[in-house]
Amino acid sequence: MSYSIAIDGPAGAGKSTIAKRIAKQLGFIYVDTGAMYRAMALHILRKGISPEDGEAISRACGDADITIRYENGEQVVLLNGENVNGLIRTEEVGNMASASSVNGDVRKKLVSLQQRLAETADVIMDGRDIGTCVLPRADVKVYLTADAGVRAKRRYDELVQKGASCDLDKIEQDIIDRDNRDMNRENSPLRQAEDAVLLDSSDMTIDEVVENIIGMVKRQTDQKGRR
Repeated sequence: MSYSIAIDGPAGAGKSTIAKRIAKQLGFIYVDTGAMYRAMALHILRKGISPEDGEAISRACGDADITIRYENGEQVVLLNGENVNGLIRTEEVGNMASASSVNGDVRKKLVSLQQRLAETADVIMDGRDIGTCVLPRADVKVYLTADAGVRAKRRYDELVQKGASCDLDKIEQDIIDRDNRDMNRENSPLRQAEDAVLLDSSDMTIDEVVENIIGMVKRQTDQKGRR
């Protein structure tokens, strides 16, 4: 019987970093749902489609074959057979992913793949609506957040370390705008599931967050007499 962990939260909260660490420690499969939406966003951008053109975005779904492969325990996202891991982490792709993820056809296609993965393996997923929509029966649910200013500084430091020129104030405003879109979209808005544990990582280290969530898993499995 498979086991699932759902981590939801706003952009820049550290969901992906945390989920990858936990997956490695527990031997779970990490399913980066955000990467799947980013791959779809890249597909849409390559077609020159506007974020406001919902009909064109829906049509583009039919041309996109997005799959996940694992190599040496690491996730590889394939868009029409192309490894796009190195192309989907730009701000442009992130903004398009936020805009296009409200499209019902985009969500339907990707959610079905995510659910099939969870039926066959122990998984940890992070995103905006994992605990509320994708895996409503997940064994452990966490809503991971942090102050917008803290999230912006983390993103700024990450970009600077990569040699990119960026503006901290603009990054923070982009994060605030993205939060607003994600929380107010019509399809599967970002919100904390009723049975999710709230974790504010503003003053926590990565190790502290990881240990906290693994502790939840151990307590939950001990109660069920599993593992």
